[in-house]
Amino acid sequence: MEHPRLSLCMIVKNEAAMLPAFFESVDGLWDELVVVDTGSEDETVRLCEEAGATVTHFAWIDDFSAARNAGLELARGEWVLFLDADERPSPEVRAQIRDVIQARE
Repeated sequence: MEHPRLSLCMIVKNEAAMLPAFFESVDGLWDELVVVDTGSEDETVRLCEEAGATVTHFAWIDDFSAARNAGLELARGEWVLFLDADERPSPEVRAQIRDVIQARE
């Protein structure tokens, strides 16, 4: 894909237990996955990479906006959506997001 429509960005640390259900809930939603890892010591990075993510490592400086901006710098999509690993968009919300993006084409 030359230019992704939707970049899904995440800030994570030790979210391996949450990621399988998260990835299932966003299946088909994103065109690009950008993950900012702030020091995971579990399988988080591996799981994200296996899901197709671009993973960057960011030393936590107690500043969510700095971590979020690190993700935004990598995101190439026309649209950017930030979600946490414990969020689960419903099928209806996923469809609404895709409908809005496709309507703007």
